[in-house]
Amino acid sequence: MTVRVERTFELAAPPADVWAFIADPRKRAEPISVVREFEVTGEHTAVWHVALPIPYTDRTIAVETEDTRVEEPTYVEFVGRSKAMNVQGEHTLEPDGDGTRLVNRFVVDGRVPGVERYFKGKLDDELGNLERAIRTDLGLDAEA
Repeated sequence: MTVRVERTFELAAPPADVWAFIADPRKRAEPISVVREFEVTGEHTAVWHVALPIPYTDRTIAVETEDTRVEEPTYVEFVGRSKAMNVQGEHTLEPDGDGTRLVNRFVVDGRVPGVERYFKGKLDDELGNLERAIRTDLGLDAEA
C-alpha cells in the first residue's frame, strides 16, 4: 500500500519569503516529529535519521534524501530512500494576491511492516507541523 497526501497552505507572505523556507532542506526536515537528526551531505543531498514507532524498529532509520528538481522560486521536488521506505515530496509555490499558495504532495512507500500504517495515520499531522513551522518562521498567525 502506498500512502499519498496533498495539503495546500494559504500564506499571507510573498512567494520569495516562503521560498526561503521551503528551499532549505534543513527547515523542511526539522518540523517533522520523527526526524531525530539531520545532516547535510552535499549541495542537494542530506540524511534524515528517522525514529518510527513501529514494531521491529529499535533504532533510527537513515533516509538518504536528494532534491531532484529545483525550479527557483516556484518548485522543489525531493526523494528519500532507505531500507524501510521510499518517500517522494514536492512543494509548489503559486502567487495568490499578496500572499502565496503552497501545495505540498507526499508519497510514502513502506518496505517494512508498519511504515505505511504509521504514515497513513500521521502524514497529515506531519504536514500540519510543517505549516506551523513555516508560519512561525515567517511571523504569521498559526492557523494550522
